[in-house]
Amino acid sequence: MSPEPVSLDRRIGERIRLRRTELGLTQDQLAAALGVSYQQIQKYENGANRISAVRLWQIGRRLEVPVGWFFDEPDDPTGSDDGRLVQARGVLEVARGFGALRAAPVKAALVGLLRALAERRL
Repeated sequence: MSPEPVSLDRRIGERIRLRRTELGLTQDQLAAALGVSYQQIQKYENGANRISAVRLWQIGRRLEVPVGWFFDEPDDPTGSDDGRLVQARGVLEVARGFGALRAAPVKAALVGLLRALAERRL
């Protein structure tokens, strides 16, 4: 059974938000690339406004994914990309924070800590 149009609009919007966040783009940046307002991007991401085929193609090009990606089933068995979105945001926050550090020994210690935590799979 195919999803209802409203839920599909929301699903596409979630995928736009996910990919935009993974790429580190703001709504303003995506809007500027598409020639629309950031409010329009918000409406797309919330599923409030339906996206035309041409606009979805433009979004896919800017987000470096094929149009079919917006319709793919999520990897998460719960049916949500929330886990990937949270992870993408976390990675961006860590990268920004790491870039702001000045002391090389602190950076080296942080890398060591992350490696140790990853090895323990915490």
